[in-house]
Amino acid sequence: MTKIAILGAGGRLGRVVAKAFIDAGYEVRAVTRNGKVPAELKGATAVAGDALDREALIRATQGVDIVFNGLNPIYTDWGKCLPMAQNVMAACHANGALHLFPGTVYNYGSPMPAVISEDTPFHPTTQKGRIRCAMEELFRREADAGRVRTILLRAGDFFGGTGSGSWFDLIVAAKINKGIYTAPGPVDLVHEWAYLPDFAVGFVALARNLDKLGFYEALNFPGHAVTDLQIKAAAEKAIGRPLKMTSMPWWVLRAGSPFVAMWREIVSMSYLRFEPHQLASIRLEGIVGEIPHTPLDQAVAEALGDIGIATVDGVAKAA
Repeated sequence: MTKIAILGAGGRLGRVVAKAFIDAGYEVRAVTRNGKVPAELKGATAVAGDALDREALIRATQGVDIVFNGLNPIYTDWGKCLPMAQNVMAACHANGALHLFPGTVYNYGSPMPAVISEDTPFHPTTQKGRIRCAMEELFRREADAGRVRTILLRAGDFFGGTGSGSWFDLIVAAKINKGIYTAPGPVDLVHEWAYLPDFAVGFVALARNLDKLGFYEALNFPGHAVTDLQIKAAAEKAIGRPLKMTSMPWWVLRAGSPFVAMWREIVSMSYLRFEPHQLASIRLEGIVGEIPHTPLDQAVAEALGDIGIATVDGVAKAA
């Protein structure tokens, strides 16, 4: 049985990816800093491993065939990203493990290309974008040197899955129980979203098709390129009542950003909410077959249920 270690298994992305690999029949090792596994990951083996401790991470991933790198510090701690990435490379190299990594659109900077393909050049204009580019450069160097094989799958903003921390639950759906939908930007602007259960199954599909992939691959995951008007309509259908549209008060965050570190970091990435963009792939379907894609109405309904919002056809999971 193929063994995979999920780094950051306690986080939103790590949980969903771990569940997808469990369901696919892999032996899953859930690696978290405290060694505790979310209850939903029944069947996974819990292992403690601090990603900032190289030797501890090497021990935590000993004997696995694949390492999924779901490590993602909060916005104010992104100085940890590159040291963590270096430690992950060391752990993969020490154990001869394949490295799976979720990429972002931060690398492309502002102005954003309206359509981003695998051939679109990077042009980071923020510190977070530069950090992401540096991480990917590290992965490519390790692959070119024959030390660590990396398969990267790039996606937009996450929604779906339990936990908190995404734009969907913190902003968009935060007031839906009060009858309000909050748009983070222009309501008719196309924005790239990734429904996490689909994204996770995409990683499973890549792991099953390694014979079609090189030693370093960076692929795009076309998710839901939709507007807030479309998501609002799906949310209204899911809960069975109309919602009032309101806008995120960016002026408050901008005014307070000199004094609140998290607001400053959010404002630095605000261009993503005001520039249309979507991901396209010229290769993914040829590798995995049909790209996982849950219809928007269903995905939004399930995502609302995941964060405790009752829907017409379901029961809130995290109420």
